[in-house]
Amino acid sequence: MKKRLLIVAILIGFTQIINAQEEVLNKNFAVGFQIAQYQQDFGLGLNVSSPYFADDRIAFRLRGNIMWNEHLNPDGLSTWSNYSNLSLGIVGVGGQIGNSIRLYGEGGLILLFPSSNFSSESTEIGGYGLFGFEFYLHPNGSYFIEIGGVGTGAKEDKIATQAIYSNGLLIDTGFRIQF
Repeated sequence: MKKRLLIVAILIGFTQIINAQEEVLNKNFAVGFQIAQYQQDFGLGLNVSSPYFADDRIAFRLRGNIMWNEHLNPDGLSTWSNYSNLSLGIVGVGGQIGNSIRLYGEGGLILLFPSSNFSSESTEIGGYGLFGFEFYLHPNGSYFIEIGGVGTGAKEDKIATQAIYSNGLLIDTGFRIQF
């Protein structure tokens, strides 16, 4: 009987500790860095988020990435060419888990600036959508993981295979610092 009372007391204590935590979800202006995968292309980039508004549920996010596309060169050898993209989206908070994890969705427009090594186009436009999880381990900093899709219709029209790029699965992970 004493063991049961002790276990109940410990569980009640943990419940009080969990409920007493201060909220660390930051809703201010933020800048961050991400590692990205758009279809088969690897990238590194920066992002800027506006302060949240509309009852702390909506924000705007601007991203820029330098991407690397693997393709065949004119000699038929595999090579990497870099290109860049710029996206502007709206973030909608879907909820939170505890006081330190934010769940969100994001969608918007993406603009590609292809390499002349594999594309005759100077720009390509499309859209993207993703779901994300933001983990606040500190009130002014968070790590994030995002997964979604991107569609641009971009093709490597200077390569014999005419393969698409920056279409399909999108994965981002990185960190943000809030001000």
